[in-house]
Amino acid sequence: MPDVLELQHVHHSYPEGDTGRLHILSDVSFTVMAGEIVALMGRSGSGKSTLLHMAGLLDKPEGGNILLDGQAVAAQDDDTRTALRQRYIGFVYQFHHLLPEFSALENVMLPQIAAGVAKNEAKERAEYLLGLVQLEKRVKHRPSQMSGGEQQRVAIARALSNKPKLLLADEPTGNLDPETSDIVFDVFMNTIRKEGVGALIATHNPELSRRMDRLLKLEHGRVVQS
Repeated sequence: MPDVLELQHVHHSYPEGDTGRLHILSDVSFTVMAGEIVALMGRSGSGKSTLLHMAGLLDKPEGGNILLDGQAVAAQDDDTRTALRQRYIGFVYQFHHLLPEFSALENVMLPQIAAGVAKNEAKERAEYLLGLVQLEKRVKHRPSQMSGGEQQRVAIARALSNKPKLLLADEPTGNLDPETSDIVFDVFMNTIRKEGVGALIATHNPELSRRMDRLLKLEHGRVVQS
């Protein structure tokens, strides 16, 4: 299967003090294939969030290259990167970040409408995805009327609304209790499988990582296990 994401010798650092540099990523190379779910593990400060920001085109690396669906994207300008994110990438964060004044259905429709999808088509796609995450009876509910697990499932549906080829998730169940986390993760995995998306999921949970296809482990900014 083709690679949806490839990092080639990516490195990145930030200024530290007057003259020093804090090295976050050092010569990181790996791929994520279409339909593959890859776990990303590492201690706090190991570079997981920075790596996700690079892979998601939110930040530019100091060096190396990033290929998205075979296209070199690391050096693209901000407008191009924004368009590529909208077209190719979905994001799920630890906190759902739903818009409180809108229903579950509207929260999943909005990214599609922003991308130029017709309203009726966006509604049909949103209803389908909310069905996949087992919320077909909650489509008219606002976030305040839903549990934390339900809100995160809406966020998963929203991340997939524009049919991305790559899904990036940063501790997607980290804000939930263990029982709810397990339920939401099952839904998450099943939904990704059905959509055929390549996914890179940062987690601190070894049990969750074992349920994915492959593990990448970061230590001091380097991939030491895969």
